[in-house]
Amino acid sequence: MAHEPLVTVETADFSVTYVLALDDDADTVEDVDAVIRARGGKGWTATFMTLRKIAEGMDDRSTTGECADGLYLRIPDLVIVREGGLDAMTRALVDLFGEYGMDTDVLPRFDDDEEDEEGEDD
Repeated sequence: MAHEPLVTVETADFSVTYVLALDDDADTVEDVDAVIRARGGKGWTATFMTLRKIAEGMDDRSTTGECADGLYLRIPDLVIVREGGLDAMTRALVDLFGEYGMDTDVLPRFDDDEEDEEGEDD
């Protein structure tokens, strides 16, 4: 393996763990999933894609028949970035949380405490 599949980047307010494929390069990756965790424990998921990767995905679906033959692409936690690479994606998150705050629901949230409580037997 050329690199570790999980790359964690720390910022002042949160950490983000990117899930890289084996052939992904952290400096140029254009399609990657991420898990973001605030210092207080709140968490979010995100899928980062460049415009090129979005077009490529829609073109692929036009041949597989998915998504009405590539008519649309639906990704609930999508963050579109102009350029690839984990640095650009982290900068986008810093700006997003700077704009909306750390209590935002702008990305799908998860909370380990809520999951633990739901899984407990009464």
